[in-house]
Amino acid sequence: MEIGSIILMLAVLIALARLGSLLFQRFGLSGLIGEIVIGIVLANLVIGDWSILGMLDVVMSDDGAGIHENLNYEVVEIFAELGAIFLLFGVGLETRVRNLMLVGKAAMFVAVLGVVLPFLFGLVLILAYDGNINHAMFLGAAMVATSVGITARVIKEMNVLHTIESRIIIAAAVIDDILGMIILAIVVGAATSGEMAIGDVVKVAGIAVAFVLAIMAIAMWVVPEIYDHFMKRKMRRIHTEHKDLEAEEAHKEDHLGKLIMAVVVCLGVAWFADDIGLAAIIGSFLGGMLLADYAMEWGLEEKIEPITLFFLSFFFLNVGMQVKIEDCLSPAVLGLAAIVILLAVISKYVGCGIGARLGDKTLDKMSSKVIGIGMIPRGEVGIIVAAIGLAAGVMSSELYAVVVIMAVATTIISPPLLVKAFKKRYPDGCPDGEECLIKE
Repeated sequence: MEIGSIILMLAVLIALARLGSLLFQRFGLSGLIGEIVIGIVLANLVIGDWSILGMLDVVMSDDGAGIHENLNYEVVEIFAELGAIFLLFGVGLETRVRNLMLVGKAAMFVAVLGVVLPFLFGLVLILAYDGNINHAMFLGAAMVATSVGITARVIKEMNVLHTIESRIIIAAAVIDDILGMIILAIVVGAATSGEMAIGDVVKVAGIAVAFVLAIMAIAMWVVPEIYDHFMKRKMRRIHTEHKDLEAEEAHKEDHLGKLIMAVVVCLGVAWFADDIGLAAIIGSFLGGMLLADYAMEWGLEEKIEPITLFFLSFFFLNVGMQVKIEDCLSPAVLGLAAIVILLAVISKYVGCGIGARLGDKTLDKMSSKVIGIGMIPRGEVGIIVAAIGLAAGVMSSELYAVVVIMAVATTIISPPLLVKAFKKRYPDGCPDGEECLIKE
């Protein structure tokens, strides 16, 4: 192993990824799009026999040419996988089980219809297009999840976090993530089993649901007991052993220990999920849920974020590196991508809008429109699903390109639409939040 070559490769790739991210952020776009574009350029910019990846000694597999990936690219793949794992762990840290139990009926209806409709649209479209059930299931799963981070940024910037629409969007997106993880678990299990028997699907669904319920039960009843036990021990130790500066140093050590514990939980539950036939990211998401009640108290989100940002850059770079320009420029791929984007927008807009009206009769049409638009962006979540399908060999490179285009497109078009919708809903603004509330 040439460690120098790997170190140089990592340094150059992370620098290019951050450069792409910052460049796109300056134009008001999501940084993840910039990192994906850099990845596309890296994989497709070839001048004669020279390429940036070749200069960095990164060889990607190409079975048609008899080429096999080398160690440098395997390192990129491992870092990319860790990026997805820590990303979903961070989402889990913001997902409190008790809050899920308290969300309103409107949020539940929005989430359920916002999952069912996109999945069916994607499933039926690909079954009609090429008849491949694996392709159809993975596209349906990629169209399900909502990237709440994109919507949350717009909501915060407009100071409308306290509106009823924003509350429903955030709550529905959390439930959406749970349902999306269950669907992904079923799709991955059914696709990789090699058979599509109803019994196999039921088995995978049972394992996924049981896993989620078990984690929720542990988070609600077991983790608090463990927390109370160690808090009592900590208080006794502080009173008997530490004074002044020593107590402060012990506090710092305690917080470092919690970060290490969080990383162990993240990786441990991710391994367990993978071991029982589910996706590792499902385990990391549920691992985050285990610690969500104490994430703020322990400052876990701030501590995990630098780790996530580092590894996540490699994930989005690798997403772009899997895209072949010739696939994206193919008339068939562009045509299919246009249809998928249209269906992705319509299915969330209509499904979530109808769900809002069914769940809360007091909401008017404009409020349901705001909620529908807020649930449109797929962002990184849809891309992760596509990457899993490609890695498992059950999604074609052409369909992978379609999903990436769809995820990027919905991420770009959603923020301006949401800003316009909120301004129309609240033309006089919402300076302090409370005056914008339709009801408590």
